[in-house]
Order: sequence, then C-alpha cells, then structure tokens
Amino acid sequence: MISHATPETFIYQPQLAELIRVEPMAAREKLFEFKFKDGKELGHKPGQFVEISLFGIGEMPISVSSPPTKRGSFDLAVRNMGGVTNALHNLEAGAMVGIRGPFGNGFPVESLKSKDILIIAGGIGLFPLRSLIGYILDKRSEFGRLVILPGCKCPEERMYATELDKLHKRKDVEVLESVDRCECTENWITNVGVVTTLFPYVHVDPQNTFAIMVGPPVMYKFVVAECKKKDIPDDQILMSLERRMKCGVGKCGHCQINNVYVCQEGPVFTYTQIQELKGAI
Repeated sequence: MISHATPETFIYQPQLAELIRVEPMAAREKLFEFKFKDGKELGHKPGQFVEISLFGIGEMPISVSSPPTKRGSFDLAVRNMGGVTNALHNLEAGAMVGIRGPFGNGFPVESLKSKDILIIAGGIGLFPLRSLIGYILDKRSEFGRLVILPGCKCPEERMYATELDKLHKRKDVEVLESVDRCECTENWITNVGVVTTLFPYVHVDPQNTFAIMVGPPVMYKFVVAECKKKDIPDDQILMSLERRMKCGVGKCGHCQINNVYVCQEGPVFTYTQIQELKGAI
C-alpha cells in the first residue's frame, strides 16, 4: 500500500510517481522522466540511485540520470535486459510506479569544486554520469576544466547523442569520443578504439584533477592505469561500483564485497578505498 512517508521511512516505503515522458535513445535504451504525485522533489545527489517498483512485477535499482538542479521531475535511463526492465520499457506516459530513495553515497561535489574534472564513461556508464555533468554545467563557474571521454561499442550505441553533439559545440567543455568498432567509417570521424585510447590526447594538471569513471567492471583497471600514468592521486580517482545491488538498504547482501555494502558505502568510491578490496574491480 502506498502512502505519504516521513523522511525517516521513505527509503523503505515506495512513493507514487507518474511517468510523464519516454524518450528512446538506442535499440535497448530509453530515458524515462518521472514526477512525484505529491509534488515533492527527489532531493538526490549526483551519483545516487533509486529503487523503482512496477506493481505486480518487481523492483530494481536505477541510477538517477538528471542533476539535482532540475526541478519538478527526475530522469531514469534504463537498458532493456528482461524482466522488470522489459515491463518498464512497455510503459507509456501516465503510468504510475513506486519510487524509494535516493540511496547511497554519490559524487563528492563539494570536494570537486574549483577542480578540473575528467569524466570517463563506458557505454551506459554515461547514465549516472549525466547527473554529475548536468550539475557541473548548471554551476559551471564553480568548477575548473571539464573533459568528457565517452566510449561505446559502435556509433549506433551512443547514449544521449543529441546532448553530446551540443556539448561538442560548447567552448567551456572538452569532449573526445571513441567507439570500439565502426563499420561505416565515413560516418564517424573521431576515434576508433577502446576509451583508454583517448588518454594520449588528454593533458591534465594531476594535483588539480579528479578522474571520475563509470562503465563495465572490465574497463576500470585499464582506466585506473591510465590515470596513474598521468600521476592523478589515488584519492582523486573516483568510480561507481553499480552492480548486484537489490534492496538499497544493506539488508539483502547482494552487493556485499567482503565487508563492504556497495549500496550503503557506495556506489561511489575512491581508488584509495577499494584498491585493496579483492573483487571490487
């Protein structure tokens, strides 16, 4: 049963939210925009996630894709991978869902202010990073350089393609894209190769730079290696370990890595925090 929750209980009790917009992004990915029925704000931080409930079907954790500076609604981007995600992809505007959260520790935006930000996104890793990117753009004067390195398998799988095209035209943002493969090279004039092949084109002030990455786990150790080659300190290398999370409140144990609960202590960690944590990356 859905009812109004107090701040102390809303993480356990889903609140009604209405789907107000659906936007296809690629073959298996869609952007969903929601607003709470009672008009309240989500109140999240970049990098946090929510639990979305589809009544009679199930619940799943999803990163928030919009910045907290966006008022009145919030975005969730989802890849269709079966089960709950398939049901979500079949919803239309006007549908009602339940939302719990936000959960977890997001990106430390206060520590990032005045710093240069190097963002590395692998595939749908751009989903949670869009929240941080939007926040930085909305408060652009409070941050240093913003360099974004999005990578994906092929041009057809570019996430937020229209938004990336607009970012390329901005003078206060540096965007370098790469695709793993491209069969139609005449339609792709930038880099071909894994996202780490972009690093030789990026020059940083290591002591003033935070490197932030989200992507498939296999990507992390290679990106970390490139960051260390550029002498970026371990505590300025950030990553989101968004995997195996389920309940969001540290009860089910699905996200546990040794003695660490990713949903509670993460999903955002510094490399200092997890470099000795076996199985983290």
